[in-house]
Amino acid sequence: MAGFQRRTPRVLDAARARIVAYELLARRPWTRKELTERLRRRGAAAAVAAELVAELERSGYVDDRAFARGWAESRARQRALGRQRIAAELRAKGVEREQIEAALRETFGEVSEEAQALEVARRRLPVLLQRDPRKASARLRDHLLRRGFPAGVVSAVLRRCCGAEVQDPEPEP
Repeated sequence: MAGFQRRTPRVLDAARARIVAYELLARRPWTRKELTERLRRRGAAAAVAAELVAELERSGYVDDRAFARGWAESRARQRALGRQRIAAELRAKGVEREQIEAALRETFGEVSEEAQALEVARRRLPVLLQRDPRKASARLRDHLLRRGFPAGVVSAVLRRCCGAEVQDPEPEP
């Protein structure tokens, strides 16, 4: 193919990797795992990335515990997500289990997950009833489960909002 040139991978030395890391951290907080992976993708050697991230962690620029607290708080309040979904997101970002549990305790400590799910359901149910009243409760169930609320909480919320336990929907002909 004319005009097509293969790009040679860029290699970051320690000084350039440090600049890239600070640029990334200026935009948003990163977990240890995320920042290490991003530096590796940008061309830093594994040892350079690991040492730099460890140094940034010692300096307080990378803090998985603070990241987990901020992430959990933000996702619970702004997106109304449940514990399970937030925990899965934090695990994917490389946060350790103990830090995840602490962040979830802090975030959900005062507000019950059922109360939060009930609030989400009360906002969502009118829209679902307008679209198709026969499928509203099943769609509400699916919505709450996708948001990371446990099945027991979802069942309790559905009983309060819809008056009955929701069974799996019948297949349409």
